[in-house]
Amino acid sequence: MLRRTVRRLVRAFGYDIVRLPSGPAMDGGGQPPLPAGVALRQPPAIGQIDFGDLRSLQPISRTFGLNRGTSIFRHYIHEFLQVYRDAITGRILEVAEPRYARAFAPSDAKIEVLFPRAGHPDATLVGDLATGVGVPLEAFDTIILTQVFPHIYAINAAIGVVYRALKTGGVVLATFPGVAQISRFDMDRWGDYWRVTDLSARRLFEEAFSATSVEVKTYGNQLSAIAAICGAAAEELSTTELEYRDPDYPVLVGVMARKTSTSA
Repeated sequence: MLRRTVRRLVRAFGYDIVRLPSGPAMDGGGQPPLPAGVALRQPPAIGQIDFGDLRSLQPISRTFGLNRGTSIFRHYIHEFLQVYRDAITGRILEVAEPRYARAFAPSDAKIEVLFPRAGHPDATLVGDLATGVGVPLEAFDTIILTQVFPHIYAINAAIGVVYRALKTGGVVLATFPGVAQISRFDMDRWGDYWRVTDLSARRLFEEAFSATSVEVKTYGNQLSAIAAICGAAAEELSTTELEYRDPDYPVLVGVMARKTSTSA
């Protein structure tokens, strides 16, 4: 029912998933070419949009869809890290828990977990990314920071700390929310400060890393953005609906930055 409602809403804003004869993808004028089987439609008259289950002041889920299945953000994080899987090796640092290091690193990797306070069960290091206190210098081959920077107010300083913590040739893999709700859990503990675009993410990392060493990718589209905002799970969208990328509706922004001898 939720999937049908979200699709009805997206159809109202201009496209629909239907079966079409084979042929070149249609272009919506500034919109990336749509996948095969997706047709542009005229929006309904004003006042005729069918919001269905979304006509509510209460979201479907306030926990990013985790109580319904896989978070759409986690789905895209997994896609991003899969692209750079070969870079996740050696001595690896992750924050709070080694979720992605364990999923992507080879068995001989050394995984460290950073947390800002002592007593965390998974932590092997106690340190502060904002100040650098407790973060070793030139120590890591890979640093995985998924949805971490948005909760650090001094984001420029934190990127500088990450740069200094990497070995030469080391890589940071970071993700940021684009179109996203506030994370209330994090807001109430250490803050939720930032949402980024691909351009702002690139500019932030190019202030510390060489411009030629930074790659930025975006994930998401109008439909997955609506679904993510209302708290739907990834399983409630089809593969085509999740995989289509429209840079004007970035649900997730991923950054790969490599420390080189010529980095700034």
